[in-house]
Amino acid sequence: MTNAATLQSFIGGRWHGKEAATPLYSALNNSVIYHTHAEQIDFTEAVQYGRKTGIPALMKLDFQQRAACLKALALYLMERKEELYKISHLTGATRPDSWVDVEGGIGTLFAYAGMGSRELPSSNVLHEGPAMALGKRGGFAGTHILVPRGGIAVHINAFNFPIWGLLEKFAPSFLAAMPCIGKPATATSYLTEALIRMVNDSGLLPPGALQLVIGGTGDLLDRLQGPDVVTFTGSADTAAKLRANRNLIANSIPFTAEADSLNCAILAPDVTPDDPEFDLFVKEVAREMTGKAGQKCTAIRRIIVPAAQADAVAERLRERLSKVTVGDPSVEGVRMGALASKDQQRDVAAQVERLSAGNELLFGARDGFKPVGEGVEQGAFFAPTLLLCRNAMENDAVHDVEAFGPVSTMMTYADIDEALALAARGKGSLVSTLVTKDPRTAAYAVPVAAASHGRVLVLEREASVDSTGHGSPLPQLKHGGPGRAGGGEELGGIRAVRHFLQRAAVQGSPTMLSAITGEYVRGGAVRESEVHPFRKHFEDLVVGDSLLTHRRTVSEADIVNFGGVSGDYFYMHFDEIAAKDTQFGKRIAHGYFVLSAAAGLFVSPAPGPVLANYGLDNLRFITPVAIGDTIRARLTCKRKVDRNRKDDKGVGQGVVAWDVQVTNQNDELVASYDILTLVSKHN
Repeated sequence: MTNAATLQSFIGGRWHGKEAATPLYSALNNSVIYHTHAEQIDFTEAVQYGRKTGIPALMKLDFQQRAACLKALALYLMERKEELYKISHLTGATRPDSWVDVEGGIGTLFAYAGMGSRELPSSNVLHEGPAMALGKRGGFAGTHILVPRGGIAVHINAFNFPIWGLLEKFAPSFLAAMPCIGKPATATSYLTEALIRMVNDSGLLPPGALQLVIGGTGDLLDRLQGPDVVTFTGSADTAAKLRANRNLIANSIPFTAEADSLNCAILAPDVTPDDPEFDLFVKEVAREMTGKAGQKCTAIRRIIVPAAQADAVAERLRERLSKVTVGDPSVEGVRMGALASKDQQRDVAAQVERLSAGNELLFGARDGFKPVGEGVEQGAFFAPTLLLCRNAMENDAVHDVEAFGPVSTMMTYADIDEALALAARGKGSLVSTLVTKDPRTAAYAVPVAAASHGRVLVLEREASVDSTGHGSPLPQLKHGGPGRAGGGEELGGIRAVRHFLQRAAVQGSPTMLSAITGEYVRGGAVRESEVHPFRKHFEDLVVGDSLLTHRRTVSEADIVNFGGVSGDYFYMHFDEIAAKDTQFGKRIAHGYFVLSAAAGLFVSPAPGPVLANYGLDNLRFITPVAIGDTIRARLTCKRKVDRNRKDDKGVGQGVVAWDVQVTNQNDELVASYDILTLVSKHN
């Protein structure tokens, strides 16, 4: 790139900055490729724009509509991903490295769009039930709700994943109706800026939903308020400094850190060099050392192996690492690219020097390291480096010093307890891997390792078929870890969305709780009419619409016939003598007969708006039903979710959950459950 462009911030709905300031360099040849902008950002404007424009715009949408926005944005970005790959190349990343960042980030949008569509309501109140009775007469109850905080989210990200790092935080905070201000690490901020330009061009997000800061954060954190949230990804030292900001402390502003940590992989003592698990271990370690040139917060920094297997592991690792071609990723055959910058190269070299004291160098620059490609001698390349520590219980440096590059230290142990003790010496890590073929070893070791790690991967031949690997955080699972790893949680499915919402306990009558939560709470007022609830289209249904059915007396013939149809001849249903010796003292009806009989009581059989029943939730059999008992059911519209979808004929559909209570002649509850149905709209 001959003329280095000046990056711009996106603040207040416009692009900001023209004058060149700090130069940014290609990781491949150290040429200047961009500049940050010199103009100061008015963070008051940024914050106020988020509050006055972003929050109202997001609150005009509900959870379902915001999920739909995420899906549309993901589709838009996926169609243009090659533009991002071209720029990602300048960070020193190979195509597989960039895939994690580019398509991994877009995939996270898809994942949260799907989870939001399936699990969140078509409102801005998330009921975290069930409601619980707080009085003896049924007139007073309590529950919890989660609602948008009414604040903004500031996301401060590391240099290693300029796209994924922003999108994995943006997705859950956007679902929670929090406008975001993203601040990428300066060294690779040009890739984040390209992403935000693409997002802005799409026109798919409400105004104020996403702003971008290029350069420093200035006094941004000092301008935040109680409803706001800050997230950070980067070094533990920087996390500690930001966490101590006086304004964050004074206003109890949530601060979540995901910090670099000394993650580990343990080779269990049951694995020998002849086992497939041995090769899986070596392959996983080598991949984590060289993937993204080792610049991953989840990379394996400590390789914990039985003393008896140290030589064999070292030999196979050296063999694998010697085959890794380092250089410009555009050159065919290159499998590892550069570090993000020359500054990073110098930092890694300094940390390796600290780690080398008292330890052996098993593989490094001396072993034929020669990056390939034009101009690479000026690039930020670093040799894969493998060290060996034989006294890891006494050597503090290997558990405290992190070289954020293709560097790992192998350490030996005597037994599994020592291996777990070494793992814990990392003082809290994002992830650990245990490679074992013995389920008993896994059952013993994982609960111990889980106390000091945010995620534990158990890897063996069966899991390896589909395993996403040690270093791949998944949107559905927690990403984060205790202690040094920051003490926070990112991702984790809808758990991550809940982090950006405010939880409140609510107390009142069941009728009031039903109105507040948008879900029918038992004991609340119901609406009965001559029109069967199953005859109403989605738009016409109201939470609380209810039907109390006619009665049915259960006979012996019912039990015999159901047994014949189902093949269920369990003694409690058919053996009078054996049944007398049970806690019930008599024969009882099949639980699933009760469900079937209840359906017969409340189902409206003619064609209508209810299209399909696709499941039951929260099923409980509470009181046994005996021969001669009389049952009836109450069917109540519990919850409506408009997923904004249409069938192949263009007719809209929504999801309705129905509360079902089956009672006996004494008004005792015998069965309780929710039915999920697909209900059509008028058009």
